[in-house]
Parts: sequence; structure tokens; C-alpha cells
Amino acid sequence: MKEKILMNVRIIDPSQQMDEDGNIIIDKNGKIKKIGKNAKISDVNKDSEKIDLKGYIAIPGIVDMKAFVGEPGFEYKENFRTLSQAALAGGVTSIVTMPNTKPIIDNVSMVDFIIRRGRDKAKVNLFPCASITRKIEGNQMTEFGLLKARGIIGFSDVTKTIQNAELMSRVMNYASDLDVLIMQHAEDYELSKNASINEGEIATRLGLQGVSDIAEKIIIERDLSLLSEFPCRYHINQISSENSLNVIKKNKSNGIKFTTGVSINNLSLNQNDIGEFRTFLKMSPPLRAEKDRISLIEGIKNDLIDVIVSDHIPEDEESKRLPFAQAATGSIGIETLLSLAMELYHNKSLPLEKIIKCLTINPAKILKINKGTLKQGADADICIFDLEKPWVVKAENLKSKSKNTAIENRKLQGKVEMTFLNGELLYSN
Repeated sequence: MKEKILMNVRIIDPSQQMDEDGNIIIDKNGKIKKIGKNAKISDVNKDSEKIDLKGYIAIPGIVDMKAFVGEPGFEYKENFRTLSQAALAGGVTSIVTMPNTKPIIDNVSMVDFIIRRGRDKAKVNLFPCASITRKIEGNQMTEFGLLKARGIIGFSDVTKTIQNAELMSRVMNYASDLDVLIMQHAEDYELSKNASINEGEIATRLGLQGVSDIAEKIIIERDLSLLSEFPCRYHINQISSENSLNVIKKNKSNGIKFTTGVSINNLSLNQNDIGEFRTFLKMSPPLRAEKDRISLIEGIKNDLIDVIVSDHIPEDEESKRLPFAQAATGSIGIETLLSLAMELYHNKSLPLEKIIKCLTINPAKILKINKGTLKQGADADICIFDLEKPWVVKAENLKSKSKNTAIENRKLQGKVEMTFLNGELLYSN
């Protein structure tokens, strides 16, 4: 690979508190050689590739902590190739994949398969999760130590919560001993089963069974109480409500150490967007009231929420075009993650650096991976985007295999123009 210099670009890298115009020099091995004002054209060879990026912004490649890939078992929804294409088009270079495949990633042979398959087919950095419990049934723990040794980045039962408090305490105990990351879906099963929407006036009007945010709050309160006795690397996958945020604030002020994520959907949409049974907006956790959405934004401002995720869940059209209660849950979002997040900057909800921090260095630190940064010597995983470029989301133009976007026809401002992985240009708009 030839040495490259990305010239005249605005560089925003929260890991270095950097926001300046300058250049980025990428060496022959795909590493950051020099960056910012210190990187000069005179520092590169005459035959180096020169790319002028005037008017664009460079940030570290996005680290998405929650996305589903269909391999194995659900290739008709998404596969490694299509997920990679969608991710690169969205500036995402590192993805944490969920274990609810078929078969479930809960044993060593499945881990070996998924890593090998991902290495052969994917063009992005894949960090697979294994399930916390065998077959995601919430009864018996998986072999944390063995699975970690094979390359597992963390453990999650995806959209199923560990209901049994005694089991959860054992999970935390083992996680502490083995230094593994536990990613919990906070939603009490008994309170949320058969529910498909936020509890309240809209659910009543539509004749749908709703789920109160109490279901989320109860699990968070229980887990954080356990965490005070069994400290481990604990991450709440996604929160959706003001009440949950209050619990998080209280526990953080009491010195309990944990991290929290939020879906871009819950930051950008609310229950009113569902309208008349728009099943593409059926999600878990559900879209809540506008006051909850505003609270979540404040939670990011105040460092109570650490990570923004795409919660990318591809579903085929047949499973979405059903009555709301029977329709599949989730939407695609990895390709639109950055652009939709930029809405929060353009409408003055959040500072630009704060958004980028939640998409890059924060998830990388939680995962303990050397990503999400443009520091000298780091892998040259770089997202180049135009902050002002307007575009309209059209499902047919998205690169995911499934087209179940929740923001069809939404007008966005901010578009990824290029994505580099290890110094190689893998996407150009």
C-alpha cells in the first residue's frame, strides 16, 4: 500500500481533544503516521497519494456496539458482505455483532465459525458477542473464560433480560474474575411480554398492549444493586426513559461504575412517529414520549449516557408488513447512524464533539479495543463526511439486504463521503 496524505481536512478526534484543520499522513502499513498541524506535505514522499479533503471533516471510524448480522441462519435478512457495505457507507469501521444467530453463539465451535466467516467475508472489524446464557434461555451460563479466549468481546442475551437475580449475581461474579463485559437488555419480561409499544394514551388509542418504562427501571435498579456487591464490567445496552436516567444518575453519584448506551432511534424519534400502525417503528425498547427523548439527550450532555448505537436489526418485508402486534421488532440503521446523529448537532441539541465521542472513543474504551482514535500509531480507520450535505433517506438506495428503515423519506443533513479501513479507501460516495 502506498503512503497517503489526507489534506486540508477538519480533524475532530475526541480521544485527543482535537478539533483543528490539518493533514493526516497514513504510512504503508495503514497506521496514522502524523496528524493535524504537525503533518506537513513536506513529510511525505513525492510518490505518496495525495487526497484533498477541503470542506470535509475527518473523524475516527465509528464503533457501533450493537448490530445484528444474519449469518449464520438468517442470511436472507443480512450477511457479512451486505452488513459491511452498509457499515462503510455509514462511516462505521468496527461492529459488535449480537449472538442471536441460528445456531446461537454460545459455544467455542460457533465462535470459531463466526470469526473465520467474518474474516473471509466482512470488510470491517467485527467483534462478536456470545450469549450470557446457553441458547439465550436465561438458565445456564455459558463458558465465559473459554469463549473470551477464542475472541469474544463481550456477552449479551440481546433483547432477553436475565430475570433470575441469583443467576445475575453469579454472572457478575464470574465476569469480575475473568474481566469480561456484560451487556444487559433492561426490560422485565413479566411486565413487557406481549407488549409492542410504549404504555399510554397512544397505545390505548391504537388498541395495543403497551409496556411501561417501569419494566426498564426495575431491571436497572436490581442490576445496579447487585453491581454494588459484585462489581464487574457492566453495560446497559440501551435505555429509553427519563425514569431510567434518574436511576443511572443516582447510582453514578453513589460511585457505582458501569456504562450506558442509547439507540439513535430513541434520540431521534418518539411514540408519536408511529402514527397509524407504522410497524417499521416497532422497536425494543419502544419509542417513548417526547419528554423521554429530551431527557436522553440531556443524559448524553451530562455524561450519564456513554454510547450511541445503531441497534441495526434487519428484518424482511414480510415480517414487518403484519398487524402491529405480530410484526417483527427493529429497524436497520447502521448506514444512517452518523447522518441521523448529525440532526442533534444541526438542531443544537448536542455539541458535535460530544456526539462523535459517543460514536468513537467511548465504545472503544468500554470494549478495550484500540479503535475510535486517530492518535499517532493507531490503525487508520477514518470516516470522512460532509457536515452540511443534504440527502433524503430512500430505502431502495440503502445497502443493507433488508430495507426496514424507520426513517424512510426523512431529510437529513450530513453525509459520509469516504471511509478508510487500515488506510485503504473502501467506500467513496
